[in-house]
Amino acid sequence: QQRDPLYLFGSRSEDGWSSVKDDKIQSILRTLLSLEVPSQPDAFFTSLDQAFPSGLDPRTSTRVLSGLAKNHELNKTLLALSWHEKNVYELNCYHYCTAIDACTRASLWTKSLQLFRAMAQNRVELDTTTLSAAVSACEKGIAWGESLQLFNVSALTDMKLDTITLSAGISACEKGSEWKNGLQLFSAMAQSTIESNTITFNAAISANEKAGEWARVLQLFELMAQSSLEIEIVTFSAAISACEKFQRWDYALALLMWMDSCRVV
Repeated sequence: QQRDPLYLFGSRSEDGWSSVKDDKIQSILRTLLSLEVPSQPDAFFTSLDQAFPSGLDPRTSTRVLSGLAKNHELNKTLLALSWHEKNVYELNCYHYCTAIDACTRASLWTKSLQLFRAMAQNRVELDTTTLSAAVSACEKGIAWGESLQLFNVSALTDMKLDTITLSAGISACEKGSEWKNGLQLFSAMAQSTIESNTITFNAAISANEKAGEWARVLQLFELMAQSSLEIEIVTFSAAISACEKFQRWDYALALLMWMDSCRVV
């Protein structure tokens, strides 16, 4: 049995949808989801105009955008954001974050960054969540230079960084073969109160391995183990590879035995 796409907005009850989402939102979403895009962009805008002739409050507009994004309707999400920019009383970071996430999931990292820049142009206040979404887009697109620029933005605006944001930045640098920049971010993170996670350590270990810093790889590996974080097969692989490159067979063998004892697969 095919599920109604609006199951994402609440649970069914005997008398209709739950009160979490009102009937008007559900109705307009059904209409928008049924339209063909991009062959009917005008019809899409007309449907929004008819449904909300006086514009939208920020909370309701967030629900519309979120509904389209959760149904994997990227084009409609972007069209809705375009309409919102003209018809919403006050755009906020949640509107853009929804669209940025949708673009990143579709591997359109360039578009994600365009939306991030549009926030500044529309004088929308940036927050950690939106910055994290933009840095994650850079990671997916291996755009390490762009990610470092975003960190400069955070410094200028005194925005607080978090584990997810810094991990994505380190990973972006590592994937782009910019190991020094990635290691600088990791060093800055280590000196702060921000906690590292498995993703952070994996990216830093991989960066050191590619930079030929086998001793540092082992130091990070040991620190990771002491932190009680999950050590994945990619972590072991990077550490073993670093030891092999410098013919440290004793360490490589010890890591292989450790991996076997942990039953990492």
